[in-house]
Amino acid sequence: MKVPFLLPLVSLFYVFHQAEAQVHSDQQYKHKSTSADSINDLNHFFAKGHFHGHARSYFMATDNAGSLTDFYALGVGAGIGYETPRILKRFQFGLSGFFMFNLLSSDLAKPDPKTGQFNRYEVGLFDIRRPNDHEDLDRLEELYLRYHFGKKSKITVGRQVPKMPFINPQDGRMRPTLTEAAVVELNEWKNTKVQLEYVFRISPRSTVEWFRVGESIGIYPVGVGLEGKPSAYANNIESKGILVGGITHTLGPVTVQAWDTYVENVFNTAFVQVDWKSKFKNKHAWVAGFQAVRQQSVGEGGNHDVTKAYMAPDSRSAVFSGRIGYRSPKYDVNINATRITAEGRYLMPREWGREPFYTFMPRERNEGMGDVNAFSVNAFYKPRTQLKWEVSWGYYKLSDVKNVFLNKYGMPAYTQLNAGMSYQFKGFFEGLDAQLLVVRKDNIGATYDNDRYVFNKVNMSHFNFILNYHY
Repeated sequence: MKVPFLLPLVSLFYVFHQAEAQVHSDQQYKHKSTSADSINDLNHFFAKGHFHGHARSYFMATDNAGSLTDFYALGVGAGIGYETPRILKRFQFGLSGFFMFNLLSSDLAKPDPKTGQFNRYEVGLFDIRRPNDHEDLDRLEELYLRYHFGKKSKITVGRQVPKMPFINPQDGRMRPTLTEAAVVELNEWKNTKVQLEYVFRISPRSTVEWFRVGESIGIYPVGVGLEGKPSAYANNIESKGILVGGITHTLGPVTVQAWDTYVENVFNTAFVQVDWKSKFKNKHAWVAGFQAVRQQSVGEGGNHDVTKAYMAPDSRSAVFSGRIGYRSPKYDVNINATRITAEGRYLMPREWGREPFYTFMPRERNEGMGDVNAFSVNAFYKPRTQLKWEVSWGYYKLSDVKNVFLNKYGMPAYTQLNAGMSYQFKGFFEGLDAQLLVVRKDNIGATYDNDRYVFNKVNMSHFNFILNYHY
C-alpha cells in the first residue's frame, strides 16, 4: 500500500477548482439559516439567501493480518447548496447537491482469496452497490420546504439532514445518511424541545440513491439469522415508514431526553438519556450520563415469512449505558460502560446511523449483538483552539462468534485503540480543516483459526486522513 499521503491535499485543491459544495456530517453542517424577509427583486432574493459549500478529500487504508488482503482508496468530492431568505416571513426553500470521484483505489470488488469476503471500509467512500465505479457519483442531497411559526418552531418537508439518536448522518465516509421526511420542531417552551418526524425515504451513507424505508434495510451486509444461515431480509422488508417522537428538557444541571422510534411492521425502540453537568469552577466541571434502550419487534418483523423478516416475532432486547467524565479548557476525560443484556440481539439498520451509546468508537459497532459488556476511556487534549488530540481505548466482551443467537456478524470479542487529531486552519487557509484517525483492533475472543472471523474485523490497523474546505 504505497500511496503518497500528499495525494489527499493535492486532490482537495483539484476538486475545489471543479466545484463548490455544502457540508453534511456530524461536525460539518455549518451553514446558517437566513432570516431576511423582504424581497425587492430576484437579485435581492438571491443576495439575501445563503450559499454554502464544501470540498472534501478522504484517504482510507486498511492493513489486515498476515496474508489477508489489504485495501486503500482516495475519494474526492465537492458540491454546493443554497437556502433562500424567508418569504412572507414564514417560508424557506433549500437545496444542495454533491458529486464525488474514486480518484485512486485498490480493487474494491475483488474478494479476499482466503476467506471469500469483500472489502468493508474503503468501499463505503463511494457507492457500495457499485464498488468499482470510478466515474463521478452524484446525489441531490437536500430539497426541502420549511415553514416557521410561533416563537422558534418550524416544519420541514423534503430531503434533509436527520437529527435523531438512531437515524443520523454517521460521518465517516465521503457522504452522510440523509432522509426524506416531514419534521415538526416545537420550541415554544423554555428549556423544552419537542420533535415529531415521519420518515418515508432514506439515502444511506455510501450510496447515491434514495430508497423506501423497507428497501433501505439490507443494503449493507446482513450477517446471519437466528439459525446461523445468511439473513434473507434484503429487498424483502415491508414497512410504510418510520415515526419518531422526541422530547428534550433541561432543568438546572440535568438534561433529559426521551425518544421513541417506531418502524411500522418491523420494530419499536424506546430510548431515554439523562445527562448531568456540575457547576463550573474555574472552567472545570464534572459530567455524568445514563442511557436506557428497550426494543421489541412489531407486527411481522418486516415480513410474514420469518426467514425473510428483519426481526423475529416476539424479539426483545435491552441496553444500558453510562458515563462519568471531567471537563476543562484544555482536556476532557470520559469513562464509559455499556451492557446489552442476553435477552436478545440489539438491532438497528446500520444504513440509518451509528449507535448513540457512550462506548461507541468510530469504525466498529455493537449492533447485532446481545450479552455484551463494553468499557471505554476517552481523553481529549486541546492545547490550542485550533488543535485537538484524541486517544480512546475500548474493551468489548461479546458473545462467542459461534453463538449466532447473540452474535449476528460473527464478530469476536476485541479491544480497540483510536488515536486522532483535528486541526482548523486560520488566516489565508480559513475554512480548511484536517483530520487524522488511526485505529487498531485486536481480538480477545476465540476465532477458531478461521480467518473469516478475523478479516476486516480484528488484528488489523486502519488509517484515515481527511481534508475539508468549507465556506
